[in-house]
Amino acid sequence: MTFHVAAPTMANRASFYGQNTFVLGLFGANCSSGRAVTLVEERWTGDWQDGLRLARMADDIGIDFMLPIGRWKGYGGTTDYQGATYETINWASGLLASTKRITVFGTVHAPLFNPILAAKMMVTADHIGCGRFGLNIVCGWNDGEFEMFGVEQRDHDNRYKYAHEWIDVIKRAWSPDEDFDFNGEYLQLKGIRSKPKPFGGTRPVIMNAGASADGKAFAIRNCDAWFTQAKRDSVESNQANVRAIKEEAKALGRDLDIYTVGVVTCRPTMKEAQDYFRYAGDERADWSAVDSIMGMKGLTPESMGKEAYELRRRQYALGMGGVPIVGDPDHVANELAKLAEAGLRGIAISMVNYAEELPFFAQEVLPRLAARGLRTPPNI
Repeated sequence: MTFHVAAPTMANRASFYGQNTFVLGLFGANCSSGRAVTLVEERWTGDWQDGLRLARMADDIGIDFMLPIGRWKGYGGTTDYQGATYETINWASGLLASTKRITVFGTVHAPLFNPILAAKMMVTADHIGCGRFGLNIVCGWNDGEFEMFGVEQRDHDNRYKYAHEWIDVIKRAWSPDEDFDFNGEYLQLKGIRSKPKPFGGTRPVIMNAGASADGKAFAIRNCDAWFTQAKRDSVESNQANVRAIKEEAKALGRDLDIYTVGVVTCRPTMKEAQDYFRYAGDERADWSAVDSIMGMKGLTPESMGKEAYELRRRQYALGMGGVPIVGDPDHVANELAKLAEAGLRGIAISMVNYAEELPFFAQEVLPRLAARGLRTPPNI
């Protein structure tokens, strides 16, 4: 099996070792049900053998990256949505050892991982993949998950202050520095020594999806990529959003790639795609799990109004809020091209059953994107 053995540059890492103008990843495949809150029998299992088969398939086709969800406790419901999940750094290590080209991220909750331990674990994964590991850093999430660890979640401002220190320690541990101390407000660490360093003398790509002003500021200062929620029907609005974020980063001397997430349902005809999307995400939605998710977030008809509540409820059922891209191959390619036109660097997509749906997507959609100059021709 051939791996990237030459020393990677940061440009190579950030482009996922390819020349694709628009980058494609698979999101959430380490979780049972993936990101589809549905009862359909064919929903994604999330088990290791299915994930390994998917990673090898994606690697051969030329998909750029796999992005897992950091989940410690499922959402319940009839399916126990995302109730069975793999810890993401170990998951990434296994997939990196079994693939040749694809980048695999670990999704790490900063408050739950000691930074020295995390730095060592991630360097191990990076060497296994010869420079193909990436870090997706999460600063806070569900209170119930933190309670499992006996960790109290900080208020919003302080969780990002802590995360700034956490990533500073990580980057310093990955740097050529030998021994050092770190004296912060939250972290006081003595005699830090961390070897080996990341593969090839450059660090893993770092991404974040914090939606608040603090989250965006954290990404601009610390990350190479930031995930934002794209508007569903406005190229102009997405362009303005991407432009504003990139200008903020540029003002600080940084270049930040902007990504989004989506849910793809691609079938030979528009009718087939729309019918299945409606069937899996509405008629057969796991509404008890959806209601559990919304309850955790404090979203109720009283707090947001009945009409807005019902709209949000359907959006969660149809892919946890990602941009829905539903249609035949021409339509799906057109919608992805619009996101590229808006200046987005790429998208992480989910499907009801990744391994069963990816071959058709690769055969029909990827060549259409290549014809537009957005991707190199797929390996199919």
